[in-house]
Amino acid sequence: MHNFFDNNGLPISDINFEHLDKAPLVINIGRQLGSGGRTIGKILARELGLDYYDKEILDIAARESGFCTEIFERSDEHKGFFQSFFGNVVPIFGHTTEFYQSQVSDENLFRLQSDAIRKAVAQGHGGVFIGRCADYVLRDYPNCLNIFLSANREDRIALIAQRQHVSEAEAAKLMQRGDERRASYYNYYATGSWGAASNYHLCLNTSKLGLEPTAQLILQYVKALCQQ
Repeated sequence: MHNFFDNNGLPISDINFEHLDKAPLVINIGRQLGSGGRTIGKILARELGLDYYDKEILDIAARESGFCTEIFERSDEHKGFFQSFFGNVVPIFGHTTEFYQSQVSDENLFRLQSDAIRKAVAQGHGGVFIGRCADYVLRDYPNCLNIFLSANREDRIALIAQRQHVSEAEAAKLMQRGDERRASYYNYYATGSWGAASNYHLCLNTSKLGLEPTAQLILQYVKALCQQ
């Protein structure tokens, strides 16, 4: 069982979620780049009164570890980031390469982010978590709904181009790189395969209904679960 944390930030090593009758709902959203996962996550958090965690997890991890947020942001859901980063880290941050290899490895950053996710859940408010292997990190938590969102290629390219202010050709490249990085990151740290239906409770193509109706469909699913 992995450590969780109390409201004072102290580790709880013997917590047993099997005895929690009414554990707050946690929704973990895996998503293809450009599928609208963040938008849908914010709708779910708002409608269900849950906390929303995306980049916020990086802020928590940085605050708890003492490392600057930029390190977490530049390596976010990117396995192997430090293999290319070490060459530039000394002039930027003023530490030796050996320091970063021992203290800020990919694996250590994943551990710190995982601790931040578990600490957020232990506050007892429930939450919506976007990416970062949250479904795997919280696999011992009893009240998780794990979702994976995809979308049609043309819709994803259009959304990425709009939000990143780039051409469709550049958006297509960003889409491919983004998916490759997310898949590599998830497949390395978690069990199972990124996007495989067997890893999730619900898999949806957001192109079929659109973002808002897809969020409403998920809300109906949540309400049906709560009635059981």
